[in-house]
Amino acid sequence: MTDLSSNEPLTNIRIVLVKTQHPGNIGSTARAMLTMGLTELVLVSPDRFPHPQARMTAAHAGPVIDHAQVVDSLAEAVAGCVWVVASSARPRHLGDEPLRPWDAAARAASVAKAGKVAIVFGCERTGLTNEELDLCHAVTMIPANPGYSSLNLSQAVQVLAYELRKASLPDAPTVSSKQGHPWYEPPAAEEMERFYGHLERILLSTGFLDPANPRLLMRRLRQFFNRASPDRNELNILRGILTSIEKPKRRRIPLDGSAAADE
Repeated sequence: MTDLSSNEPLTNIRIVLVKTQHPGNIGSTARAMLTMGLTELVLVSPDRFPHPQARMTAAHAGPVIDHAQVVDSLAEAVAGCVWVVASSARPRHLGDEPLRPWDAAARAASVAKAGKVAIVFGCERTGLTNEELDLCHAVTMIPANPGYSSLNLSQAVQVLAYELRKASLPDAPTVSSKQGHPWYEPPAAEEMERFYGHLERILLSTGFLDPANPRLLMRRLRQFFNRASPDRNELNILRGILTSIEKPKRRRIPLDGSAAADE
């Protein structure tokens, strides 16, 4: 069973869909929400809900559908919310400049630490009416391609849900096994200096670096490796390559293509 538990302040953020026409969009919205840790869905006068297609498109986010509230008006949907932001696809003549999604999400995450926040989306065909916008404290607009700015309802929810998760969980746990392992720590300055000395010695021995005409080669190589920022493990590999040039091993290459043996 899908777990509806979520981290604060995400549990204080409510997604509101107003007069949704297609039940598949409700299911897709539930899926978009749960992937980002949002679970509270409120539906204002949906055309068809409950509906099998909503459950089908929700995939494993069925519990969000099961717990969705259905109300008759936007005023009911945002009751108890201390900040309400509307998602709009078109500019309005009145009102402040729309917030960018990341700015709206940052403020929503901050306000949600103390109270309920609602993110409101209008119906697919007409969006939110001016009267519905009057019930919102702010508006956000997704900066889509001006030549084709049409976003599906659930896609718009996904964009805002992603920004909300980023803003709410800035210290998300790492998943890489490299984190905290000493092999993957950055080398100390003196380790890098030993590497550069080793590199210069090898380049001189091979004739690649002409001491009479160095032409800033070592400075450029320093900039290259500083940009690459090798970790300790990678630096050891590089030192090993240099050592293999300095003291090459002679390997017998068998005719059958099997592993070569050191002499």
